Amino acid sequence: MDHREALIDFALRETDLSPRELAVRYTDEQSYFVSESTVYRLLKAQDLITSPAYILMEAGDKFQQPSRRVNELWQTDFTYFKIVGWGWYYLSTVLDDYSRFIVAWRLCTTMSASDVSDTLDDALAFTELNQVKVQHRPRLLSGNGPCYISGELADYLEEKGMSHTRGRPYHPQTQGKIERWHRSMKNHILLNHYYLPSELEEQIHRFVSYYNHNRYHESIDNLTPADVYYGRGEAILTLRKRIKLSPIALRRKNHYDQHRSNNLMN
Repeated sequence: MDHREALIDFALRETDLSPRELAVRYTDEQSYFVSESTVYRLLKAQDLITSPAYILMEAGDKFQQPSRRVNELWQTDFTYFKIVGWGWYYLSTVLDDYSRFIVAWRLCTTMSASDVSDTLDDALAFTELNQVKVQHRPRLLSGNGPCYISGELADYLEEKGMSHTRGRPYHPQTQGKIERWHRSMKNHILLNHYYLPSELEEQIHRFVSYYNHNRYHESIDNLTPADVYYGRGEAILTLRKRIKLSPIALRRKNHYDQHRSNNLMN
């Protein structure tokens, strides 16, 4: 089977992936470089796609003071879900600003300061920053809801040695990454109705795992958040560069050999 047939089979198996994601994953898994435009043209010719999947970049997609390393800045926010027969539940998330890695999350019945601190406890335990001495604790970036401006949360952050930045009201640019996380997650999670909190928790758990470890982000060089968070991104990008150069070198060699053969025949 040649690579064109293999790509079509791959696209038919991975129907949720965009041409960009298909190209990156095929390159990684098959060690054969293929571009997004090539995948798009191939799928278009097979009537497997109708139009490019454009993503509109809003003001909120970029923070004015971007972080430079993991666990330097954590974004946190709530979003909500309705469970049939149970009412509203609220998802509290801690997202690493540099890598977009979901460090911790909790499904809560309220949006209180204790819900925020409990989620932060989970994040500190996961990163083991509650067990080691570090020069700088993560800085927290949040909105201006009652739970984030409360004295209870301020006391908690002071005890943990964490500073706190709050975004300007009505200005989405500040927390664009966690807003994008909410949108991506709900596009998948809200395809179903939920009748028990445990059902919703299971779906969130699955999507967080997919988001962290399998979903390629264009804004971080088509790496996954886990690739960046765990420091393996540079090695992956170096390998991709080598894979991309291999067919180019082969085409140059074939061109040279053909040219040399023609000269000998003449």
